[in-house]
Amino acid sequence: MYKYQCLNPISQVGLEQLDDNYVMTEQDGEADVILVRSAKMHDMQFAPNLKAIARAGAGVNNIPLERCAEEGIVVFNTPGANANGVKELVIAGMLLAARDIIGGINWVQEYEEDGDIAKITEKKKKAFAGTELSGKKLGVIGLGAIGVLVANAATHLGMDVYGYDPYVSVDSAWRLSRSIHHAKTVDELYKECDYITVHVPATDDTKGMIDKNAIGLMKKGVVILNFARDVLVEQEDIVDGLVSGKVHCYVTDFPTKEIVGVKGAIVIPHLGASTEESEDNCAKMAAEEIKDFLENGNITHSVNFPDCDMGEKGEGPRITILHRNIPNMLGQFTGLLADKEINISLMTNKSRKEYAYTVIDVDTEVSKEVEEKLAAINGVLRVRIL
Repeated sequence: MYKYQCLNPISQVGLEQLDDNYVMTEQDGEADVILVRSAKMHDMQFAPNLKAIARAGAGVNNIPLERCAEEGIVVFNTPGANANGVKELVIAGMLLAARDIIGGINWVQEYEEDGDIAKITEKKKKAFAGTELSGKKLGVIGLGAIGVLVANAATHLGMDVYGYDPYVSVDSAWRLSRSIHHAKTVDELYKECDYITVHVPATDDTKGMIDKNAIGLMKKGVVILNFARDVLVEQEDIVDGLVSGKVHCYVTDFPTKEIVGVKGAIVIPHLGASTEESEDNCAKMAAEEIKDFLENGNITHSVNFPDCDMGEKGEGPRITILHRNIPNMLGQFTGLLADKEINISLMTNKSRKEYAYTVIDVDTEVSKEVEEKLAAINGVLRVRIL
């Protein structure tokens, strides 16, 4: 029996994926796994029995990844599960920037003068005139699950799309429309495009990537869209760009004290993935990931350990070992098992930077003594016998 704790409301559609072998707990320290959306976890202390954290969404900046890795806690996210919801809001953001729809609606709602509003509208509507998206150049920075959907959708709107991603995956490349131009540098994209949308994770390399230098390379009147993370854009620099007129409009899903109320800023209250479908999809994927990990030892979509798939666990025991990626770890594992006359039927080892994961199927039972000796090997972070 496994126990799980939800730090945020998690879609019931997802929780229904967990069968009778899973029970919810609200008691801190009892859970084998935590499901979370936006709750801040950096100050949390984790009990020794916590094995995994599943983020029902893509961003994991609310989770202490390094500390989790050191404590042998696998952190999962759900990339792509909310991609369509974000894509649709990005398209809506471009339309709101191109046409002063918000200004027009506000004028109608606030109109209080006597007279025929239909007649007055014909005189006033030119104040809210805009431009069309068709024929404009869109630059998409980051061609992951969301970026690919945005790029492909924009081509169907008649936009000329440029994509930039030096680390694009093979899967994303296959899904990308062949009509999209490949920008060799991000500077090329900045110089060419009328609209620029950013879809990359927040890392040390990407934080503040849209700054005064980047804005300086862009066309006058550019529209910048940020539905990824607020820290990707330097707030003071984007405000300066709006005030000077260099940036026509900044559309963001992240309200900050610097940008709220600035003319030309369309600020949305973090609604990108806030659709019923996205929340259901994220919860379902998160539940499937933790089930496969707890029951079979497989890791899919981890952000702090390597992915590893050994298939469904067979009748014999399966040993799973989270450890540091240092020399001679496999030799120590196999040597110890050989000393105890435990035959290995199947084994795999995967690494990701400084961490690694080894899964071993064996033919005979694994004693508590063997488990403890494996765990005592220098560099081992956690051992589980399934």
